[in-house]
Amino acid sequence: MPSSIVSTFDDPDAYQTAIRDVQAETVVTGRGAFCAYLAAIRLDRLALQRGKETLSRVAYSALDPGRFGVVFTTSAGPPAYISGLELSPGEVIVHGARSEGHNRSSGACQWGSIALTHETIAAAGQALIGCELVAPPSTHRIKPPQQLLSELLNLHEAVEHLARSAPEMLANTEIVRALDQSLMRVLILCLSEGQALEAGSAHWRHAAALRRLEDFLGANSDRTLYAAELCAVAAVSDRTLRTLCQEHLGMSPTRYLWLRRMHLAHRALRMADPATSTVTEIATNYGFWELGRFSVGYRSLFGESPSAALRRPPDDPGPQKIIGSPWHLPESA
Repeated sequence: MPSSIVSTFDDPDAYQTAIRDVQAETVVTGRGAFCAYLAAIRLDRLALQRGKETLSRVAYSALDPGRFGVVFTTSAGPPAYISGLELSPGEVIVHGARSEGHNRSSGACQWGSIALTHETIAAAGQALIGCELVAPPSTHRIKPPQQLLSELLNLHEAVEHLARSAPEMLANTEIVRALDQSLMRVLILCLSEGQALEAGSAHWRHAAALRRLEDFLGANSDRTLYAAELCAVAAVSDRTLRTLCQEHLGMSPTRYLWLRRMHLAHRALRMADPATSTVTEIATNYGFWELGRFSVGYRSLFGESPSAALRRPPDDPGPQKIIGSPWHLPESA
């Protein structure tokens, strides 16, 4: 059943949780106040999302294995990368089957996505072009004909505009059907008539090494890690580790580890009970032994002291505005 919701966020964790069809761990890499906008719309067969973010970030994300997904930019801006592939205007990125990898932006960004089931994309391809479309084995870029991509972007924006300004229009069965049919047709043509842009084999070896690294980081988030361990887990040299981290993460492994631990500490401080927890306890749990430096780094990233974050009520993540359609259905629908 169709549904729509439009939201704004000042908390990156809440924003990431709201993004549908994807599970991710996000590390905001830019300094300053984070703000994001997200529109999520489900039509008959297609799920559309449109996001805007004010700060650069790195997310290790995994697409729902039951979904076929494409992503694209909706406005010119600093480069963004999906699994190390630059997401450029005029191109779309098609997620590979069981897609998993790093998704990063180098500044404020605006993006859009379309997701549908593998069975739906196969059936639609057979009906429209006489050929079933399937998810590629690995994530890759496609450069569609400019006219077709412009049509896709315009339709995508029109649906988001309705969800934001006139959600009651999307309760009309005929309107939803027309939008779904039009978007499906243009999406199939963009994918089938577009030019595939191949990545080299070294790129995918680096992506596989980073997946091993992220699995290790997730299993050892409560202790200090060292470069030799990371190289052993990723099965690469120190020099190669620095190269692939720069390629996929936009920073050195040392910087990424520091930011990751800082965000874990931030989350723990926001969730802790100040009556039973201390800043010292939480900081040292995540490997920050020099509390003065931790406090300075924390304030520069999050705009408040660790003690202020600890005192804030856990159920008060900060201002958030949510505008939902009056006929919005639960996620299980």
